[in-house]
Amino acid sequence: MNKFYTIVALIASMSSIAHADIRTALSEMQNAMLYTDYFYVDTVNADQLAENAIKGMLKELDPHSTYLTKDEVKQMNEGLGGNFEGIGVRYQMERDTLVVINTVIGGPSEKVGVKAGDRIVAVNDSSIAGQKMSNKEIQSRLRGPKGTLVKVTVLRDNERIDFNITRDVIPVYSVDASYMAAPGIGYIKISRFAQTTPSEVETTMNKLAEEGMRHLIIDLQGNGGGYLESAVQLASLFLDRGEIIVYTEGRRESRKNHLSNRMLPFNGRLVVLTDEESASSSEIFSGAIQDWDRGVIVGRRTFGKGLVQRPIELPSGAMIRLTIAHYFTPSGRCIQKPYKKGDGDDYRKDLITRFKNGEYTSADSIHLPDSLKFQTNGKRTVYGGGGIMPDVFVPMDTTKMTRTHRNIIARGTLNRWVLAYFRDHQREMHTKYPKFEKFDSDFVVTDAMLQSLLDDSRADSITIDSAEIAKSAELLKMHMKAHLASDLYEGGAFNRIMNRRIAAYKEAISLIGDEKRYDAILRPNDAKASNK
Repeated sequence: MNKFYTIVALIASMSSIAHADIRTALSEMQNAMLYTDYFYVDTVNADQLAENAIKGMLKELDPHSTYLTKDEVKQMNEGLGGNFEGIGVRYQMERDTLVVINTVIGGPSEKVGVKAGDRIVAVNDSSIAGQKMSNKEIQSRLRGPKGTLVKVTVLRDNERIDFNITRDVIPVYSVDASYMAAPGIGYIKISRFAQTTPSEVETTMNKLAEEGMRHLIIDLQGNGGGYLESAVQLASLFLDRGEIIVYTEGRRESRKNHLSNRMLPFNGRLVVLTDEESASSSEIFSGAIQDWDRGVIVGRRTFGKGLVQRPIELPSGAMIRLTIAHYFTPSGRCIQKPYKKGDGDDYRKDLITRFKNGEYTSADSIHLPDSLKFQTNGKRTVYGGGGIMPDVFVPMDTTKMTRTHRNIIARGTLNRWVLAYFRDHQREMHTKYPKFEKFDSDFVVTDAMLQSLLDDSRADSITIDSAEIAKSAELLKMHMKAHLASDLYEGGAFNRIMNRRIAAYKEAISLIGDEKRYDAILRPNDAKASNK
């Protein structure tokens, strides 16, 4: 049964339980779809008609009620489920050749001897070298059910080598980086809220504690969210048992409180880094930490998504993600930013509007009405209605990144240069810099290396503005070094280098190291009383 008639059948089955006005509308839709299929002058693409009908309906609701195809559902589940099935390589397309950047430790490819720098030229005797293939096409050849065999041919030092690889479950981690940022201060970067995120973070915290961690930075910059329950479990690592983390409520959803369930939460100083791309579950976590005065939020105002979606699978394998409730932080804030039903353009352009209004560089440009004021557990003023406002605002650094720099990154020239350099110097670098600390202190990106990158950029038809390069040269060199470190080492080497220029990161370390200032932010009334 194709998607068109699946929808018709679904409409028919729902009619018996719907209200009278809905039954009338369902009948109209059913008749319109059937008549179109039967009478229309040309052949009808039934599946596309059904998709468009659903998308048109959801568009009239809110910006987060969406329709996903079967393939999109699979991709979403792989990203948030914590694993997929494949051969376990991280790769990159260099020109028209697939190059292995590294292999998953303990994964199928590493077990048979595939190495970083190998150039994959064929899969199951079908050539992929010199082919312009999309990422989806590449994945369709390399991924597959656990236990299935795939023959992969690589080119290594001009020698063709065949590997028979048995696919297996490949973990997808949501902790991108973790290390000791300073004596006693741990750092954890979380990219998404997947099913495995709470256990990943807890394991990482235990490891950092063995290295002397007493206080912690949780980095949610750029984290667009994920599962609500994962945010609840993560917040439970820091809040006392029984404290409300978030509650949800909707027209057909009675209020549901999500409570912390930990007996011995982490009790060191905590800073959470956020920016305008921190959304959904990131805001649930940040809001709970802020409302209970448990930690300091540093950075910029978050995205502002306070709606809860329920995934509803359709018989075809597609899915509707339908908004069923609002979520509220412990103080009662709904941080959903305003939107107009049926008009998502302004909503999607909101981050651009914020930038143009100067919000990313000045806290004074943010204006929220007094009606959106709430109070934390310690009687601090916080705001709802448009994301989580940080306790300490840190402006975006727009002084070093230039248009030329952005183009070199966006067009993939930097990645290709790093890959080529790594391939040519791989053995030398592993020998000379066996550990990150040695690479970090001794490896220098020279002017000649920068010039080589600029030459490659010109070959990619990128206009090189000399004044802009002079302005962003040091930052560009830092990017080059960070990408090389990422190819050489595990554990977030890229972030360890790049974080040194991130103002919010430096502010977090300074704040955690200053107990008096940290406490004054969380307990300003106590500070005022002591000054009297």
